[in-house]
Amino acid sequence: MLIATWNVNSIRSRLSQIIDWIIQVNPDILCLQETKVMDDSFPVEPFAKLGYSVEIYGQKSYNGVAIISKIKAENVKKGFYGCTKFNQNIEIFLDQKRLISADINGIKIINVYVPNGSSLNSDKFHYKINWLNCLASFLDEQEKKGELICLMGDFNIAPSNLDIYDPNKYEGGIMASKIERDALNNVVKGRLIDSFRIFEKNTGHWSWWDYRNNAYEFNKGWRIDHIYINKKLSSKLKSCVIDSSPRGNLRPSDHVPVMIDLNLNNINVDFFEDDDNFFEI
Repeated sequence: MLIATWNVNSIRSRLSQIIDWIIQVNPDILCLQETKVMDDSFPVEPFAKLGYSVEIYGQKSYNGVAIISKIKAENVKKGFYGCTKFNQNIEIFLDQKRLISADINGIKIINVYVPNGSSLNSDKFHYKINWLNCLASFLDEQEKKGELICLMGDFNIAPSNLDIYDPNKYEGGIMASKIERDALNNVVKGRLIDSFRIFEKNTGHWSWWDYRNNAYEFNKGWRIDHIYINKKLSSKLKSCVIDSSPRGNLRPSDHVPVMIDLNLNNINVDFFEDDDNFFEI
């Protein structure tokens, strides 16, 4: 099963590029971020013609996430539902549409667009850290249910200096600060694995290039788009690839797709071990 994530920086501006990419790559699931459109204006029909269903959580001009899937999505939830620890303060996250989740083929697919944070001393940065803390609590709730989790999206964080083209210049700044990395580690908590780093241990692999200063042409990029999976799913992981080719399109998104391939052909009869218990999916 091929699962991909892509911050498209406006679904309407990149629609033809997304459709062309889908026809070429044929993903089973594609999670989009920064769709920047209200739900009733999302262009569902082009995806439906290709055999995909679409689940949307959007807003006008900003943010927005979507799950596009060949396989029926069930138990679709929008936002931090069931995040009991943050019930009293969760209202501050409702205006920005940044998380959508669904059960697909036995896996909890969680698609996120993490706030950028602007600068370390800004209110937006405080919002970003609070949002990540709420995401950690949200995942705690999923973990209690024994979910097989695939968490993906634009995290706006480079997990380590290997994920920045010039760490000496940017380490400690926005998207590379210790505070942000600690918050991301609190989300992952050793329970989820960075799929890309299972296969690639070296630097020089980017998913985002700034539009400014010919960053793409000079390959001055960052790896800030990630797919995290349960340890239980890692044995099923065949590959994780960053497809940088769409960045060379005319008027591209500043991000490119990241995708994993899971060997789930026999998912209905496979068993996953959880301590002394086994459960079927």
